[in-house]
Amino acid sequence: MAFFTTFVATLSRECALLSLSLSKPVLEEEHERGVAHIVEHLAFSATEKYTNHDIIKFLESIGAEFGACQNAVTSADETVYELFVPVDKPELLSRAISVLAEFSTEVRVSKDDLEKERGAVLEEYRGNRNASGRMQDAHWVLMMEGSKYAERLPIGLEKVIRTVSSDTVKRFYQKWYRLQNMAVIAVGDFPDTKGVVELINTHFGQKKSATDPPVIPKFPIPSHQEPRFSCFIESEAGGSAVIVSYKMPVNELKTIKDYKEMLTESMFLHALNQRFFKLSRRKDPPYFSCSASADDLVRPLKAYIMSSSCKERGTLKALESMLIEVARVRLHGFSEREVSVARALLMSEVESAYLERDQMQSTNLRDECLQHFLCKEPIIGIEYEARLQKTLLPHISALEVSRYSEKLQTSCSCVIKTIEPQPFSTIDDLKNIVLKIKNLEEKNISPWDEENIPEEIVSTKPSPGNIVQQFEYENLGATELVLSNGMRVCYKCTDFLDDQVLFTGFSYGGLSELPESEYLSCSMGSTIAGEIGVFGYRPSMLMDMLAGKRVEGGTKVGAYMRTFSGDCSPSDLETALQLVYQLFTTNVAPGEEEVEIVMQMAEEVIRAQERDPYTAFANRVKEINYGNSYFFRPIRISDLQKVDPLKACDYFNSCFKDPSTFTVVIVGNIDPSNGIPLILQYLGGIPKPPEPILHFNRDNLKGLPFTFPSSIIREVVRSPMVEAQCSVQLCFPVELKNGTMVEEINYVGFLSKLLETKMMQVLRFKHGQIYSAGVSVFLGGNKHSRTGDVRGDISINFSCDPEISFKLVDLALDEISRLQKEGPSDEDVSTILELEQRAHETGLQENYHWLDRILCSYQSRVYSGDVGTSFKIQDEARSKVRNSLQPLTLQLALQRIMPYPCNKQFTVVILMPQVSRFKFLRSLFRHNQTYHLGDAKALAAVAGLTFLAFSLWRYSRRTLKS
Repeated sequence: MAFFTTFVATLSRECALLSLSLSKPVLEEEHERGVAHIVEHLAFSATEKYTNHDIIKFLESIGAEFGACQNAVTSADETVYELFVPVDKPELLSRAISVLAEFSTEVRVSKDDLEKERGAVLEEYRGNRNASGRMQDAHWVLMMEGSKYAERLPIGLEKVIRTVSSDTVKRFYQKWYRLQNMAVIAVGDFPDTKGVVELINTHFGQKKSATDPPVIPKFPIPSHQEPRFSCFIESEAGGSAVIVSYKMPVNELKTIKDYKEMLTESMFLHALNQRFFKLSRRKDPPYFSCSASADDLVRPLKAYIMSSSCKERGTLKALESMLIEVARVRLHGFSEREVSVARALLMSEVESAYLERDQMQSTNLRDECLQHFLCKEPIIGIEYEARLQKTLLPHISALEVSRYSEKLQTSCSCVIKTIEPQPFSTIDDLKNIVLKIKNLEEKNISPWDEENIPEEIVSTKPSPGNIVQQFEYENLGATELVLSNGMRVCYKCTDFLDDQVLFTGFSYGGLSELPESEYLSCSMGSTIAGEIGVFGYRPSMLMDMLAGKRVEGGTKVGAYMRTFSGDCSPSDLETALQLVYQLFTTNVAPGEEEVEIVMQMAEEVIRAQERDPYTAFANRVKEINYGNSYFFRPIRISDLQKVDPLKACDYFNSCFKDPSTFTVVIVGNIDPSNGIPLILQYLGGIPKPPEPILHFNRDNLKGLPFTFPSSIIREVVRSPMVEAQCSVQLCFPVELKNGTMVEEINYVGFLSKLLETKMMQVLRFKHGQIYSAGVSVFLGGNKHSRTGDVRGDISINFSCDPEISFKLVDLALDEISRLQKEGPSDEDVSTILELEQRAHETGLQENYHWLDRILCSYQSRVYSGDVGTSFKIQDEARSKVRNSLQPLTLQLALQRIMPYPCNKQFTVVILMPQVSRFKFLRSLFRHNQTYHLGDAKALAAVAGLTFLAFSLWRYSRRTLKS
């Protein structure tokens, strides 16, 4: 067995532990297809020392949440188990390592264990059989044709999952889980790395390896000179797409020459993607988006993959453009400017990694160790890698980069595939395109036409503003500045990441203030303006101007608020603030080309939503829970014709015009001696208009019209599906009283985590019928007033077998009712307290956490001009709730915040596959025996017994993460 133990300064109470086993799904026999994945599930279910998912309960009790912090992944070549556990208590680390040791040789595979977990595996399988899963599976088979990999998708076969015996699973586990083929990797902020090695030896050292392990065979993937073609029809596809892949053996990475080749490849892909992006922003573009990447598919195979999304009936045009661009590079190469931009991007990335070398996340170093174990790649460390890149990058020429296009030829094991909702293209069409490009390349393809790029983002620097007031908030470690143009800026200096500065600016007043007649056009303002260029330059031009700089920025116009936000390197803070200045001083004017692109993209998105069995389901859920308000109503294709681009851009311009209405929070590695002058120049230099623009009092904002149903609503929504899917959304109204609002917000957080934990315990671990359950809270419909109660909802969602959806809803309601009547256990309370505490401690060392907390302090209803006091009140409220949290207080919160009893007011919407009228009516009568029919549509169907009644049924869809 191989061991890797590495010290790295990262989140102080976190370590990542991985046991890696080469239980390859590709090693499965025909009757074992899916068994490697089943073993992964059984490992968390029961071992010789742990039963009934006790491993999960133990890990959650120490703050390691199931899914996020304890999980496993099975791919074609390996299974990786991963645990994130605290390192501040040696006994917990020791026990976690013992869990990995159990996974290696002591997974219990009994008949009962298998039956309990079979339903969860089937649900994961079913969840993968949506449009995306079908497209991915079909593409995998096409790419791997001629090898065993093509027949060994990790999820396996439904028949095997349903019928495989425990003896078969056990034989597979005992045959392939061999210590010789495993590695343990421990990465974290360990105070004593030798002690960690000793713990690994303690738990793994006594295990004995088999003397006659089976030889792990290699499975070659044959190359082919003639391209393979496929026209894949997927009626539920999210749009039309083209994928062009070029397969080749995986490159070795052992020498400096190998490393230079890897850098050259990266530069080639960066330069090619720049061209694809610029083409997508031209008049009548061949596609909406296109990108190229390199991907290691399986151990012996990699591929260059070009993929594009395009309009309906546009796949042939997209394919032709993609192939022409690669041919253009072969004929004329990349320009020196294009290569210098790609070089600058890579240089920026490695400089950022070097600056944060002492703050590297555990997962990054874990991945390096994995690659070393699996592929024998050397672990060279970021210091040496940074020196290597800075030495090599300047000496990689445009010619060397351009030569990589030779690897992207249709004679190089090429696979060309189109994806369409309807059959608009044929294989003969694809072959003709390939032949056309060959002929064009033999004649001539014109060189790339480069556009002139301005040197400066801000051509004339503004006159700096000045500080009118300054406040220090010691409890926040932050400073607040009030600038001469009225903008309020709060900055907090941190050392969590040396190469990160985050910022967000907000102002009250958004789309809710508009009359319904203007809402549609103005809601499209951000999209149209974004295509034109909100920072004064077209996106394609700005991309080149920002080459080598680590700066990202964006805007959002919501119901009650307008925001801009960004992320940059400290060395690029000036550039980031220049973009904010440009945002406020640019007047976006709609151009015919940009508007046409936006409308085409919007139309394709709407068409895709109409095909998807999930999206309209979400629309129906919103319609039931929030009413048929224009704000929640989905946009139809007919609505696009009503959009006024001029009004949309005018509204967007007004949203970011008056700096006196904005508060800006900046968090990260800021040097005030450099940062404050930049703040004064580019934020303080934003001109204040002579009259206020969109100046709103937060207490007088216009609220959105929404009311949760006062009665019970149950609705089954049936939609045509290629393969049966079923999603459930169970929703309850919540109401938080104004006087205790700050505490109640914390209670809602604890309640949602409690419900999520209990749903998993009951529906998955006890009954074994779901893969995962999610709980979400929505309070966003409320205006940011400092008075009045807050209304919203808390929803539980999961996917399951359509045949048992009603039963699972009843089980969920029964469990919530039990919690309201009897309260949670001491163990339940302890678990959610530990999960919250670990998340809180992790957040305290993250810039995003502090940015969010300071923003929440400004936006809290207790804020009255002093952000430090607001922060203190919220912090004290959290501590107060934590200290008082007991089974009884949590039980009372369940009764107080949710309807009590819970079964007196709720909505449940279930997405089901469409069935014949006879089966549909029969199912209604059958479910009526145990399920109260409160759905008017269902009653109409039963009473009418006519096609007319059935045709009035509303089909809905939504996307749900399983």
